[in-house]
Amino acid sequence: MDPKKPGSDGHGLPRLVEIMARLRDPETGCEWDVAQSFETIAPYTIEEAYEVDDAIRRGDMAALKDELGDLQLQVVYHARMAEELGAFGIDDVMASIADKMVRRHPHIFGDAPESPGWETLKAAERAGHEDESAVAGVALALPALKRAEKIQRRAARIGFDWPDAEGPRAKIDEELGEIERAENDEERAAEIGDLLFAVVNYARHLEVNPETALREATARFETRFRKVEELADKPLKDMNIDELEALWQRAKKLV
Repeated sequence: MDPKKPGSDGHGLPRLVEIMARLRDPETGCEWDVAQSFETIAPYTIEEAYEVDDAIRRGDMAALKDELGDLQLQVVYHARMAEELGAFGIDDVMASIADKMVRRHPHIFGDAPESPGWETLKAAERAGHEDESAVAGVALALPALKRAEKIQRRAARIGFDWPDAEGPRAKIDEELGEIERAENDEERAAEIGDLLFAVVNYARHLEVNPETALREATARFETRFRKVEELADKPLKDMNIDELEALWQRAKKLV
């Protein structure tokens, strides 16, 4: 094997692990890679997960292959930094997830007649942790809508929930009124937050994924806005609200 080409005769995860070790070598590695930390790499990890999602939504298998590689690089990167600290290595990461998948599928790998349910299994894993709240362990870095939904689902599992969609629907009206009565920007921002939380709750009761719904609504707006720009015979900034509304209605019929 050529030492200048780490893992050049190998394939898969071991080669990538060896490449990362070389990049992180404090004496002969890449200056940028050596300087990174968990905190500086974390934003890239989140970004790569979104790019995987984007490739899937576009049905682009070539892009998905590349993006999954980029995401795998993030796992190897974090594992390498942890190994340098003596905490754990990539083999520990792989062993941990393998053990977890076996543990969470007792009906496949054990004697259970059927699965007790994903959330039930995860709840059992959380038992005994220092924070025993029903809403413990919901990642702070999740998108706001997704985290709100997960928090609500956790609370609902122990009965803290509306019996039907009428409750959260009424809450939306209540929050709109509180926004109108807000006396300053701080109160207004808090009430807007409560309104968004209520909308997520309403969507959950209607079995609508709020994150997906908002993403698709944004995509529709973008498509229609681009059509408005295409249809306009003068700059949009020079149009009044009636002209803009007319263009918008034309765009909605076309896209």
